[in-house]
Amino acid sequence: MTTLAERLRPTIRARLTFIYGGVFLVGGMVLLALTYFLVKTNMQRSGGSVTQVFGTGVGQDATPRFLNNVDPDTPMTAGQAQRVLFAANIDYQRDALNSLLTRGGIALGVVTVAAVGLGWLFADRALRPVHQITETARRVAHSRNLTERIAYSGPRDDVKELADTFDTMLGRLARAFDGQQRFAANASHELRTPLAINRTLVDVALRRPDATEDVKRLGESLLIVNGRHERLIDGLLTLAGSENTVVNGVQLDLSDVAGHVLDQATAEASARGITVGRDLLGAPTTGDPVLIERIVQNLVENAIRHNDDGGEISVTTRRGAELVVANTGPVVPAYEVDTIFEPFRRLGTDRIHSDRGSGLGLSIVRATTTAHGGTVTAEPRAGGGLTVTVLLPGR
Repeated sequence: MTTLAERLRPTIRARLTFIYGGVFLVGGMVLLALTYFLVKTNMQRSGGSVTQVFGTGVGQDATPRFLNNVDPDTPMTAGQAQRVLFAANIDYQRDALNSLLTRGGIALGVVTVAAVGLGWLFADRALRPVHQITETARRVAHSRNLTERIAYSGPRDDVKELADTFDTMLGRLARAFDGQQRFAANASHELRTPLAINRTLVDVALRRPDATEDVKRLGESLLIVNGRHERLIDGLLTLAGSENTVVNGVQLDLSDVAGHVLDQATAEASARGITVGRDLLGAPTTGDPVLIERIVQNLVENAIRHNDDGGEISVTTRRGAELVVANTGPVVPAYEVDTIFEPFRRLGTDRIHSDRGSGLGLSIVRATTTAHGGTVTAEPRAGGGLTVTVLLPGR
């Protein structure tokens, strides 16, 4: 959450503008002070009138105040005339220096305001390559398209080095993700094929007419273990794929997906006497239909399997692409809520129950939701059970 101090902190563009304007203002003040000093020194050295220093344009219409006390009808001596002229010269010099400071200060203020405006424009132009890097990073974050590059063609400076470093990082990430996808595809084939062969051989052995009861019990146990390993492998591959694959944006309604998943889960819930409640309002969103269905399926299966016999679950969808799945069941400690989304994490004695999944269901939910730009949160219910809320980007 952004604090007030962070919101009031000036941006880089504003700081550069203040620096440009401040440097210009300080430089102008130094120049004005130097000009004032040089003009004053020149006046004192020459002892001439203001007209000799500045020409006829400065103090031409001014009347020295010392002449106001002189009677024009009374003749003056040479000493009196010299004192009057000296006083008038001092008066003209003071007025000229004051006029220099006043007009120079006004001119400096006007030019400083113009310099701040130009500095704002120049700062934007100087930061344009940084804006290009930011826009490229934002597009890559949203689209997951690691083939895009900044390709900055400016001079060899710090911005060029930053852009090239970012392009190099994108290239390494693209190669790493491609290698991981190839590994997932190869692992899918290499791991699923032996399990499928084992399941077929055990199934054939169970169907033999001469199979004893011990063989049948052993075969059924092997099928259960084999099925758990298959679910584990599917979960691992889905988890790896949902974190790195580019999401194909398709318009869909979250309520339709939730209704389809609930129809498929009715039989499993009824077998344990679990009551299923649904409140499915329209919740349009955009995403990969297969992955979004996996989100809802994992949440519903988790709510059924980690529930009490005769318990309840409720599935709710709302506008804004919000999905809420709540279930009764064992009490979930508040301090363990943040850890249930980690892979292979189970609560309490669930760690030893192999029939309740592989411990990847909520991890897949979080990874897939994050890949769609959404969020997922969980809260323990007062009477036991859990409430999981998924919020996807609406449309």
